Amino acid sequence: MADDEKGTETPQTDAEATPEAQAEESQPLAETPQTDAAATPEAEAEAPQPEAEADESQPEAEEVVVEGDEILTEEELEDEIEETPRVKPEIPGADLEVDIVRDSDDVYRGESRWLEDEEDDSVEPTEAEEAEPEPIADAAIDLAAGARYTATGKRKTAVARVILKPGTGVYEINGKTLVEYFPRPTLRRNISQPLEAVGFEERMDVIARMHGGGVSAQAGALRHGISRALLEADPNLRGELKKRGFLTRDARAKERKKAGLKKARKRPQFSKR
Repeated sequence: MADDEKGTETPQTDAEATPEAQAEESQPLAETPQTDAAATPEAEAEAPQPEAEADESQPEAEEVVVEGDEILTEEELEDEIEETPRVKPEIPGADLEVDIVRDSDDVYRGESRWLEDEEDDSVEPTEAEEAEPEPIADAAIDLAAGARYTATGKRKTAVARVILKPGTGVYEINGKTLVEYFPRPTLRRNISQPLEAVGFEERMDVIARMHGGGVSAQAGALRHGISRALLEADPNLRGELKKRGFLTRDARAKERKKAGLKKARKRPQFSKR
C-alpha cells in the first residue's frame, strides 16, 4: 500500500509540476521576444548616432572661387579682403604730395623740383650779404709818423678817452689788449666797426683810457670815441659815419629812483588793511 501510495503520488506531482514548469518555461520565452522587440528601436536609434558623429568629425568642404587662372579658398579671400592696419607715421604728412601753387602758372609736384630750387637758392647770394656796407673809399686821413687824433666817447656812465695813431691795428685799453679787456666777440665786433667802415682797421692803432660803467657801456663808449677821433682826422667822413649811427650819443641810461617807490617805477604792494 505504501508502495501504491508512493506510486500514485509521483504521477500527481509530475502532473502538477508539468503545467507550472511549462508556464515558467513559457514566460522567459515570451519575455525574450518582448525585450528584443523593445530593444530593436533603441538599437536603431543608437545606431545612426556614430554615423552622425562621424559626419561632424569630417571637415566641411570649403567652397572654391575661381578667379582667372588662380583658385582661391574662402580663407584666402578673407585675408585679401581684410584691410591692413593703419600704422602711424613717424613724420606726420611725410607721405603726402606737395600741392602748393606758386605765383607762376606752372604747378610742380614731387621732390625733384623743390630740391632744384634749394640748390639754386644756396648758390645765389643772400640779401644780408648784399646789404653789407662797403668801406668808404674816399677817406683821406693823414698817416704821418707823428699824427695823433684824440676824442672822447661816452655811453651810460662810461667814459673813454681815445687816441688814434698810424700803426698795424693794435688795441691798447688800460694797458690790456682788446681780447683781454673785452672777451665777448660781439663787443669786439662793435668796437671795430668804425675803423672797418673807413677801411683803416689794419693801418691805425687805438690807445684808450676808460673808467665808469660796465663792460657793455665801456664798449659803446670806446666805439663812440673812435668815431669822433676819425671825424677829427677827416671831417668829410661825417655823413657816412652818421648814416651808420656811429656818431650818435646813446642817451639811454638807468632811470633814477623816486621817493616812495622801490625803484624808478616799481611801487610797493598795495595792502587794504
